[in-house]
Amino acid sequence: MDLRSEKIQRILSKYKFHDVAVEELQKIHRIYPGMAPSTGTYTFSDGSQKDLVRLVGNTPVQYEGRSYNFPVQLWLMDSFPFTPPICLLRPTPTMVIREGKHVDGVGRIHLPGLHNWDYPKSSVVALLAEMIAKFEEDPPLSSKTTVDSKDPHELLSFVSNLRLNDGESRHPDKPNNKVSVIGGGDLGMATVMSILSKCKVDKLVFIDVTGSSTKGGSTDLEIFRLPQVEVSRDLSASAGSRVVVVTANAWSSEQSYASVVQTNVDLYRGIIPNLSRFSPDTIMLIASQPVDVMTHVAWRQSCLPPTRVIGAGCNLDSERLSHILDVNLNAHKPAWVIGELSDNKVAVMSNTGLSSGEQPEIAAESNSTKPLLDRAFEMMKNRGQRSWSVGLSIADITNSVLTDKMKTHSVSTLAQGWGGIGAEVFLSLPCIMGSNGSTRLAGVSLGREEDSKLRESVTALSDLISQLKI
Repeated sequence: MDLRSEKIQRILSKYKFHDVAVEELQKIHRIYPGMAPSTGTYTFSDGSQKDLVRLVGNTPVQYEGRSYNFPVQLWLMDSFPFTPPICLLRPTPTMVIREGKHVDGVGRIHLPGLHNWDYPKSSVVALLAEMIAKFEEDPPLSSKTTVDSKDPHELLSFVSNLRLNDGESRHPDKPNNKVSVIGGGDLGMATVMSILSKCKVDKLVFIDVTGSSTKGGSTDLEIFRLPQVEVSRDLSASAGSRVVVVTANAWSSEQSYASVVQTNVDLYRGIIPNLSRFSPDTIMLIASQPVDVMTHVAWRQSCLPPTRVIGAGCNLDSERLSHILDVNLNAHKPAWVIGELSDNKVAVMSNTGLSSGEQPEIAAESNSTKPLLDRAFEMMKNRGQRSWSVGLSIADITNSVLTDKMKTHSVSTLAQGWGGIGAEVFLSLPCIMGSNGSTRLAGVSLGREEDSKLRESVTALSDLISQLKI
């Protein structure tokens, strides 16, 4: 995002919270690079006018099995981000606005996120995600030829020219269950076999990448020709994937930890942007190490929303923890391991039972839950994370996406704003996983020991990210 133009700088200099506004604009660009900043004069309902910065771009919307771009503009008030933007559709002469629950007759967009705006809990990034979700339910535009019929299925004829190229044609009634696994080695092979066993896929593409230290295994898949498996060394073979799993690592012999991780970051730079370009609607699942850092890197490099870039994180530990509580300790409630995939990870429990059918919520720590979780944690020691174990965990997350299962997994996700975390870091948190990606469970007050461990991880991860050239 180029904020250096004289006009933009001149107008931004008059914003009451200039530094915070610039930081938010940069964050928007990382996630929605198509929303371009410009300047303009906004006319209010009382006739007064003000020079403001606005964001102009297209929101990608899935409808009837296809992807469309709907043009919008967001006017940022001079008190942004503490006041919400004014959001408008910007139809071309060939379009007509379909007035509905979230859009009025003049194209003004009305959303709960705007009505309940509360910075820093609220953000333009979250607002755009909400806008996309509402537009998918009720498309706000149609072509002028369908004005009389008001048929929502008759979308803009011009939109066919704006359709995102996902690499495959789709039948509207048949979901695309294509999965790609990037990176060979034991974990890549374990992931392929686990997904084939656990998930119903139309095609599984297995890609060895140049520069990865986790190569091998692809030749055997070529020799034995498993059904629905395509082996490739070209990233373009992943085009149109609903889920892309990245297991590739490239470890160097450098002395410092930051230098070692940097080799993985450099490897990702040649992989991640291409993967998101070939599959712009994908859910990207990261299993490279260190998983919290590499998920953060993949999110930055992919320009995908944070809800669609997740890491395998503490999901395996969480499934083991829930199993021990259920089978060994007779406590029939889901539990999750959260935080950094390190010695600082901590355990939390749901306040609902396994068979309640209710959406789970994290229970606040009590005198009854802590000893139980501590005991279960102790029983988990020395189990380790073997390749096939992690592969099974990845397959379970993938299945939740492909089947829109809405199961709660502890996956590495953007933790900023959760439980008072202010830094831009990725940590494992309980997230409901479905076809549109992840939705975090609400934060909860942790015990002093658990909160201290989480804060230590936030500091350590923030420090490491600041040393990397992403």
